[in-house]
Amino acid sequence: MPDPDVTTTRRALLVVDVQPTFCEGGALPVAGGNATAEAIARFAASHRDRYALVVTTQDWHIKPRHHFSDTPDFVDTWPPHGVAGTAEAELHPALAGLQPDASVRKGAYAAAYSGFEGVDEDGRTLAKILRDARITDVDVVGIAESHCVRATTLDALDLGLRARVLTDLTVPVTAELGAAARTEMAQAGAELVPSVQV
Repeated sequence: MPDPDVTTTRRALLVVDVQPTFCEGGALPVAGGNATAEAIARFAASHRDRYALVVTTQDWHIKPRHHFSDTPDFVDTWPPHGVAGTAEAELHPALAGLQPDASVRKGAYAAAYSGFEGVDEDGRTLAKILRDARITDVDVVGIAESHCVRATTLDALDLGLRARVLTDLTVPVTAELGAAARTEMAQAGAELVPSVQV
């Protein structure tokens, strides 16, 4: 995906699904979600000049078929969450000052874990947004590490982007699922680093 004629690194920050619905008090909370949102906001504010582009992704479900269930198995089916038009589906209040360059929403009518399955308000996919900005590298942060961060990172690598996951700016659903996701992402070629190293 990166332009072979471009030798300069152009890095984007991908802020994945940092929404109240995935934080304490939300419909599908991940322990540590609120603290992670606040940490991402601080990092983005102090490192904005290091990124050519900042993009957010959001679950934005309307009728996502079998993704929602009254009797969820928490593997393929889940309680309703990230419902389009609700406060829980908006970006976390901690990100109020983020001012992303682009925002992608996903999962309107189907399950969508990767940010690359979404589009912005102009119908552009995340891949197109990054390609148009000549992005070569992405740093991925957000919620949850074991699900949407993992899927977004793997898709970025599949597109030929270099990817880093900032390990202190993401949180998994469970420690076990987080460990498995980190192993998979590393084996696929992602760099796993704490934000202090970037």
